[in-house]
Amino acid sequence: MKDSPLLEDSSFDEFALDYDGALEQGLSASGESREYFCRGRISWLQKCLTRLAVRPKTALDFGCGTGSAARYFLDILEIESLLGIDSSLKSLERAQAEYGSEQVKFMPMNRYAPAQKLDLAFCNGVFHHIPPESRAGAVAWIHRSLRPGGFFAFWENNPWNPGTRYVMSRIPFDRDAITLSVFEARRLLLAGGFDILRINFLFVFPRVLKGLRFIEPFVSKLPFGAQYQILCRKAS
Repeated sequence: MKDSPLLEDSSFDEFALDYDGALEQGLSASGESREYFCRGRISWLQKCLTRLAVRPKTALDFGCGTGSAARYFLDILEIESLLGIDSSLKSLERAQAEYGSEQVKFMPMNRYAPAQKLDLAFCNGVFHHIPPESRAGAVAWIHRSLRPGGFFAFWENNPWNPGTRYVMSRIPFDRDAITLSVFEARRLLLAGGFDILRINFLFVFPRVLKGLRFIEPFVSKLPFGAQYQILCRKAS
């Protein structure tokens, strides 16, 4: 499939060994670690799916990087089978070594043939690394991976948040990324055959203001958070 850069883009190979360090370099401005954000994303998704009375058994982590989200898919979402896909072979090698198991597999995109079987797809901060002209192809690939009625949790950095832009400027592999607004992402997903279920903005307050975080669920529809999730469903 030529319309998705994840097939051959190995630009992240140079960060595979010190991906965590490069990410923490930026996230330190928030006062939190990558685990805080990773756990927060999966926990929010779990709450959303619970409200829909949905319990996915199989999941795709599109652009999985070094696989650090795998533990949260298993522990929080209780996924029975997880497939991580990425373009960086060195990142995948590290992911398989640290998190691979009978339940969790990692492979390059060109080794997986979408078969419309998976219950859930997930991505975080992937599409701002995909050239705009190739994003529709990536959405189409994910669409073909999901069963009819399957869910897609699309997470991206919110370019309207000044803190987000500052953090990205501190991360070597995010400095030249082309961000997309929630409106652009929504249009992309609708055009790709998905029905939008809900849009939420998360991670409003840095650690220094963590005492205010209890209000975040109540303001999640306002575009203040550092990231947004668009939860959508493959049209049957």
